[in-house]
Amino acid sequence: MTDMDWALTEKEKQTLRLIVRGHDAKSIARRLDLSVHTINERLRDARRKMAVSSSREAARLLLEAEGGHGAASLPENIGDKPMGADAPEIPMDQEDAPIGGAGRVTRPHWIIIGVCLMTLALGLLALTALPYLASAPASPAPAAASEAPRAEVVDAARQWLVLGDQGHWEEGYQATGSAFRKLNTPQVWAEVSQKVRLPLGALISRDVLSQQYLAAPPHGYEVVKFRTRFANKAEAIEAVTLEREDGNWRVVGVTID
Repeated sequence: MTDMDWALTEKEKQTLRLIVRGHDAKSIARRLDLSVHTINERLRDARRKMAVSSSREAARLLLEAEGGHGAASLPENIGDKPMGADAPEIPMDQEDAPIGGAGRVTRPHWIIIGVCLMTLALGLLALTALPYLASAPASPAPAAASEAPRAEVVDAARQWLVLGDQGHWEEGYQATGSAFRKLNTPQVWAEVSQKVRLPLGALISRDVLSQQYLAAPPHGYEVVKFRTRFANKAEAIEAVTLEREDGNWRVVGVTID
């Protein structure tokens, strides 16, 4: 049989040629700047088309079909490696293997919604609340659109932050959305707030940076960002996520970076 009889794609041939050169799946992924998952998919498809059980055998058959010297030219270390396994460093002839047509894997984007998160800074938010993840729509339209700041949303976010500036943790908790309050207690909120907010010191200034609408279930969210200066932090970005509940804007997430 020839390589035409197997109907291999150029990318599958490319991967098998690198197997011949002494690579394993992980080193091929590094070589082509692709994921190991993508390389394993190519090898699996090639084995299926060529009706063989190993990538080494598939590489040998392709080498013979393309005028190579058969199995004798294959290094002993050729074979499928499990994902994440580290191969030993060995000299490899990689220069002549064609790599044309390779490209970076495109992965779906995700919108990370800050519902029920009180992550007040730098990953310290152990509030037992998980963010809701909603996949971005397939259309080219962006999932989050910037818009001119809406006064009522900005005011609600600013007033809620002021409660933290003043140490009014209980009032701040009551101003959060019901979804957050179901997963967290006033005591947890107060403890985390004191650990994160108090070290920042007194508020110096807080200016609106941007406002965005996130089109995510159930009804979408508003995210207001402020550029803020504290006595102990020259510049910080505060991001407050709000949702509409009972006619009022309720805070469901906040980060300080």
